Amino acid sequence: MSWSPNHPDSVDALFERRKAPVLALAEDARTVAEACHGMARRFHRGGKLVVFGNGGPSTDAQHVAVEFVHPVIVGKRALPALSLTADVATVTGVANRVGLEDVFAHQLRIIGEPADIALGISTDGECANVRRALETARDLGMLTVALTGRNGGAIAATPGLDHVFIARSADPRIVKEVHVTTYHVLWELVHVFFEHPGVLTPEVAS
Repeated sequence: MSWSPNHPDSVDALFERRKAPVLALAEDARTVAEACHGMARRFHRGGKLVVFGNGGPSTDAQHVAVEFVHPVIVGKRALPALSLTADVATVTGVANRVGLEDVFAHQLRIIGEPADIALGISTDGECANVRRALETARDLGMLTVALTGRNGGAIAATPGLDHVFIARSADPRIVKEVHVTTYHVLWELVHVFFEHPGVLTPEVAS
C-alpha cells in the first residue's frame, strides 16, 4: 500500500486539521487578553481560581490549579487555585448525595466567593455539571470562564457567562490540545498583568 501526503492520516493532514482551531484562538487574542485582565484583577482583590471538568478535563483542571499554585517558571508569582476534581472523597460523596449534575455547583456554593474565578472545561460544551457550576458561579458574582469544544454546546449558549472560548473541532484530541494552549496562555497573560503595576487598579478598563 503506497503512502500519500493526501492520505487522511498523513502528517500534513494531521497538522491541517489543527490549523483552523489554533488560528481561531489567535484571532481571539483581544478577548483572551480581556479574560486574563479580569482574572488578574480578581487575584489582585484576594480571589482564587476554582477549576472543574469531567474525565480528561478533570485532569486539565488539576493541571491548571497546580500551575497557578506552583509555577513551573522560577520567579513567577504563586496564585491561589484549586481543582474541584482533586478530592475523590468529596466528589463521590457529593455525587452520591445530590447527584453528579450538582457535584461542582454544590462545592461552589460552599467555597465560592464573589471575588473568585470559576474556570469550567468541557470537551463538547454539553457537560451538565460544568454548565450548572458556571451558572452557580455567575449567580455568586464570580468571574466565569469556560473552555469548550465543537460548537460550544449548551455551555456557550448559557446566558451571562463572562468569557467562553470554543475550540471548534469535532475531534476531542484537537479540542484537548487547543484547551491546553488556551489555559497556558491564560496563565502567562495573568502574570504579565501582575508584572505591570497600575493595570489592576479599578479605574483601568478591561
